[in-house]
Amino acid sequence: MSLSTATINRSTVNEKMMKTLKSVFNKVTNTLILPAVGIAIFLVLWSITASSIHTSLGEFPGPNAVVKQFSALYDEHNTEREKAEAFYDRQDLRNAKKLEKKPDYVVKTRAYTGKETFFDQILTSLITVTSGFLVAAFIAIPLGIWMGLSAKLNSAINPIVQIFKPVSPLAWLPLVTMIVSALYVSDDPMVSKSFLTSLITVSLCSLWPMVINTSIGVSSIDSDLLNVSKVLRLPTFTHIKKIVLPASIPMIFTGMRLSFGVAWMVLIAAEMLAQNPGLGKFVWDEFQNGSSDSLARIMAAVVVIGFIGFLLDRIMLALQRKVSWDKSSVSV
Repeated sequence: MSLSTATINRSTVNEKMMKTLKSVFNKVTNTLILPAVGIAIFLVLWSITASSIHTSLGEFPGPNAVVKQFSALYDEHNTEREKAEAFYDRQDLRNAKKLEKKPDYVVKTRAYTGKETFFDQILTSLITVTSGFLVAAFIAIPLGIWMGLSAKLNSAINPIVQIFKPVSPLAWLPLVTMIVSALYVSDDPMVSKSFLTSLITVSLCSLWPMVINTSIGVSSIDSDLLNVSKVLRLPTFTHIKKIVLPASIPMIFTGMRLSFGVAWMVLIAAEMLAQNPGLGKFVWDEFQNGSSDSLARIMAAVVVIGFIGFLLDRIMLALQRKVSWDKSSVSV
């Protein structure tokens, strides 16, 4: 090997190493450094702005006050769990004594009825929003596929979708509450009326983005794919399974991501207005409480609401990447 050839090879290796390092540096910068810088700037601005805002309940909470409230809320949760354990221990002891005296005694276990903690209400909201979203998806995706396959059906239903799409959850909630109260009458209900009311309201408001995006995705499938299906004379169900769904998955998931975000916002508003258990009720109760810590606790709830909304969107994005055949169509 000549000296010039060795020099060229060495320079090529160096160029590849530099490109690789540059690529890694860019990924680290975009993934970690820039978001960290953005968050740091936001926290500084938040601290400066908060110290200059004075309300009837005191100074607007900054990041430090909110972090302290997270710690306080966690301590309250642990205290409530200890009370619940003590309650069930006393109940078990009492039942054991009754069984000693009367072996045929029918043991009755009562549920602990202490107040829901902040973390209990987070779980309640997550269960409600997921249930409402799944009900909406069960209705919206088949309907959207049907509309996308039939231009006549789309013409018939699209005006209804466009009329109800902008309706606020605050308008739906009183109607849903009255209907549930009238129809859901039971001495031993499977679920509470408040849960059912929130679930239906969430479903109604998150239905429309999925219907619209699914129908658009199906109606805009490449004509070559449709021609292949016609040539092979695929049955309707096989056509939908093999052609329609794979080709329209990006648009379907775009609608699902939009709907999940809408569902989460709608739920918080519904819980605040109807005083149903969940994060919305927690925010409203703290606002009505009016203590010196109320603003910080509300701000802590706002941070959690935003973070959960972000996580729900990331979950949907991960699912889309898993089921989509065209990974380049999955947008961040």
